[in-house]
Amino acid sequence: MGAEASITNSNVSLNPNWVQLQEKLKNQRPEARTPLVESDRDTRESVLGKRKEREDSRPDFPVSTLAPLSADCSLTNEVAMDCEMVGVSILGSKSALGHISLVNAWGNVLYNEFVRPMEQVVDFRSKISGIHPHHLRKAKNFLTVQKKVAELLKGRILVGHALQNDLKALLLSHPKEDTRDTSEYQPFLRKGGGKRALKDLAAEFLGVKIQQKEHCSIEDARAAMLIYQKHKKAWEKSIKQQLGFKGKLKKNKRRKRSNDSAPPSQLSAI
Repeated sequence: MGAEASITNSNVSLNPNWVQLQEKLKNQRPEARTPLVESDRDTRESVLGKRKEREDSRPDFPVSTLAPLSADCSLTNEVAMDCEMVGVSILGSKSALGHISLVNAWGNVLYNEFVRPMEQVVDFRSKISGIHPHHLRKAKNFLTVQKKVAELLKGRILVGHALQNDLKALLLSHPKEDTRDTSEYQPFLRKGGGKRALKDLAAEFLGVKIQQKEHCSIEDARAAMLIYQKHKKAWEKSIKQQLGFKGKLKKNKRRKRSNDSAPPSQLSAI
């Protein structure tokens, strides 16, 4: 029986379908992968690296094209400030502080922060302000920024353009005699007395183009400071003359007031 079975098995031919399946599987067997050449690995890593670099190197806000005049980053007697606003209230028509930059007399950054307004932002005004939603996610709260800015400005000359808007947004005030506003300086006004834009002043006095797209508060503060420094001598002279004239007026008013309140006998003696 066993011998018969062995003979039978040796004479049994394989099923054609089985042979065909084996051939098919043999043909579909995956080819051995060629090892990754070092140059290929470098190429892949460089591509991924560039992609990551592009994402990480995207600037958080428009980059300034004006360079500082010195490497000195100290807190100087003159400080320039510029603010960018976002829209709050129901229609977004009310302005609130969204980004603030302060630079020293040389144009170096002293303080630069995005600010989270106390009211909900309705309009980021991104095309002008350069502020986008992701900028305010980790921004400092308004009161923290307000306190720091007040400390930096105390007892110093404040330089800027249309500073009344910036100070209003900060809910701060600054002495008029310590304010140098390029939008109000008389030699910078139009013939009819109208105010000029900062970008026009920068083009005329600095020979640079600013505010071409999104505004950069660092660049605007720098431009105002450089314009002031260029005209500082004449500007400060005019300030002294104004203060001297105002001082004389106050002195004359006090003298007149004392004369009006003095008794007739004292006046005749004078």
